[in-house]
Amino acid sequence: MKKSTTPGTAPIAVDLSGRATGHVVEVAGTGVHYWDYAPVEWTPATRTIVMVHGFRGDHHGLERVVELLPDHRIIMPDLPGFGASPAFDHTEHSVDGYGEFLAGFLDALALGAGTVLLGHSFGSIVASHFTASHPGRVHPLVLVNPIAAPALEGPSGVMTKLAVFYYWAAAKLPAPLGNALLRNWLIVHAMSMAMAKTRDKALLAFIHGQHHAYFSDFANRDMLLESFRASVSGTVRQVADRLTLPVLLVAGALDEIATLPNQHKLVNLLPDGELVVIGDVGHLIHYETPLPAAQAIDSFLERHPAP
Repeated sequence: MKKSTTPGTAPIAVDLSGRATGHVVEVAGTGVHYWDYAPVEWTPATRTIVMVHGFRGDHHGLERVVELLPDHRIIMPDLPGFGASPAFDHTEHSVDGYGEFLAGFLDALALGAGTVLLGHSFGSIVASHFTASHPGRVHPLVLVNPIAAPALEGPSGVMTKLAVFYYWAAAKLPAPLGNALLRNWLIVHAMSMAMAKTRDKALLAFIHGQHHAYFSDFANRDMLLESFRASVSGTVRQVADRLTLPVLLVAGALDEIATLPNQHKLVNLLPDGELVVIGDVGHLIHYETPLPAAQAIDSFLERHPAP
């Protein structure tokens, strides 16, 4: 159970202890940690959903959505280099590298073609590129806060350039200074504040608590720089026309990283795409508005059963 609180407000808690079991599986020589969340009750409609978290996150970030999908089995790894999973030994922490990992992960767990794949933010890039390169491997695809255009474009382009310099500088500094910069409390807090749109004090406290607890849990600065470069160079748009399966986009109306105009452009590029826009939220749908996101996912899966 994870709690965060502000004086005078009720704390927000996520409790999946009755559903979650932790495991380690070896994929291409890397011992990857993953969590398996059983459905409350197995039914013919139960689906298996593999979730891919975003940059600098781990499996904790999507647990508010998991909690609201009690009818489905959810499997969520910490991507190599993040959370409890060690970095790749010989593979680059790139979109292709994580795609190769995802292929091996699905095979290692013997997950079939009816598996649902969900990616959030950077995870949307990994999930979409994997799906485009492995047609028929999963069905369908769900992308939350999908990265529809290069990060250097649009209103956040200047901030992205500053972030590029931040990660580059951290990699060039002596290791103790570089790691201290990457894990600096004030910088992590500033990132958290910039992304959050809610004014709910309890929810803000929960979001900031989550970011401070898990945002700095990465293996080393070299893999972080590799994955950051992947996160600002890759997009879902690059492979949109190759995503021939049903695809659900869940977008935030106030998202300054994956902006709404670009979501409308992206859905028009998809052969079988659907866009759900959630109001009054930005890039933290998984924290701020998990209920409408989960409802959209449930509805989408009902209309797109396993092949």
